[in-house]
Amino acid sequence: MSESEGRLVARIEAALYAAGRPLDAEQLARAGGVTSQRKATLVARAIARAVNDNLSAVEVVEYPGPRFAMQLKTEYTQLARRFATRPLLSKAALRTLSYIAYFQPIASGELALRRTSNIYAHLRELEDVGFVSGEREGRSKVYRTTSRFSEYFGLSPEASLLKKQLEGKNLNARLSGGGNP
Repeated sequence: MSESEGRLVARIEAALYAAGRPLDAEQLARAGGVTSQRKATLVARAIARAVNDNLSAVEVVEYPGPRFAMQLKTEYTQLARRFATRPLLSKAALRTLSYIAYFQPIASGELALRRTSNIYAHLRELEDVGFVSGEREGRSKVYRTTSRFSEYFGLSPEASLLKKQLEGKNLNARLSGGGNP
């Protein structure tokens, strides 16, 4: 295997590992830095064979589309849950994030009226992980989602497209686990 082929395999493998969800051929090609979706699919299949032949608890699954996901085998998920770290964000912070995503740009005062006075702690939490940014506008701070938010949740960075995506899906099921925006 040439050095460039090795880099392609490593990049696609890293994307599969980090994604936490199935990736399609276009996403794998982008991750691999190639234009050929066919080549990316072939590499993903080779990675799947290598992982599935050599690892006991981890597998790469091919779904229709084709889409690929690196995941724990079902029989190890219960065990792994005992060792998993706490969630990246609290449920309350996720609900605040869903409001910001849907209603952005939104002032902190308006957020406090719609959500709770605890939103200031949520906003710090969301800024710490890089999902929102706040800009001073007069005496208030106005919040928007960041590109990191879009990448993490697989949503558009464009506010109007993001809102349409969220309208087409159950916003809170996607971001916060319940309730209305």
